[in-house]
Amino acid sequence: MTKKTDKIFSTPLNKIVDFKFDEKTANVFADMINRSIPGYSSIISIVGMLAAKYAQPKSNLYDLGTSLGASALSMRRSLKDTSCKIIAVDNSLPMINRAKDFIKNDVSDIPVKLICEDIIDTKIRNASVVVLNYTLQFVKRENRDILIGRIYKGLLPGGILILSEKIKFKDEETNKRQIELYHSFKKLNGYSDLEISQKRNALEKVLIPETIDDHKNRILKAGFITCDIWFQSFNFISIIARK
Repeated sequence: MTKKTDKIFSTPLNKIVDFKFDEKTANVFADMINRSIPGYSSIISIVGMLAAKYAQPKSNLYDLGTSLGASALSMRRSLKDTSCKIIAVDNSLPMINRAKDFIKNDVSDIPVKLICEDIIDTKIRNASVVVLNYTLQFVKRENRDILIGRIYKGLLPGGILILSEKIKFKDEETNKRQIELYHSFKKLNGYSDLEISQKRNALEKVLIPETIDDHKNRILKAGFITCDIWFQSFNFISIIARK
């Protein structure tokens, strides 16, 4: 499939509405995500590597907030054990529909089940790997502890959670500096000041970042025995936690 260029915020908008994962976003998401998240392609590749290492026979591997299915496909291509099953969930029907095309065009004996639902309602069962890539930040704060707790309960002993998120910093100067560096990264990838500003306004009430301590405390409170940051670039991190 041809990758379309993200130009959603390239012209002045009379009114900035809350960001949505609608058809318009789904059509340009592949370009948007790669130009907007530092290290995204590396994270997706390593998700596959980690899945191959921690997947247990006859277990389920979950990609929660799968969008176009990038993490699900990375896991599928890396797994050797065909007794495993991948379950990819997203509440955006346009995203799921496009993910179906990517999954269909990928040849593998490992089944991928795509589900369109809110991940808060997803039943986590017999899981050895659960991926939450840039998804928890869109979940209501009052539901985040509940979701991580359910993931922990649904994981097998030795199973892992991979959590990737945009974060904020406690120190205001550090936070400001990291945001400025991140915006420079986006400019390097061709986004204009107008695009950066308008998208930031659209995400303001939708994407609510937390600190590293917030994430670690939540994960350890749920019962995970380890919680390590394995990737950081500006105000984006990825954590691996083991049950």
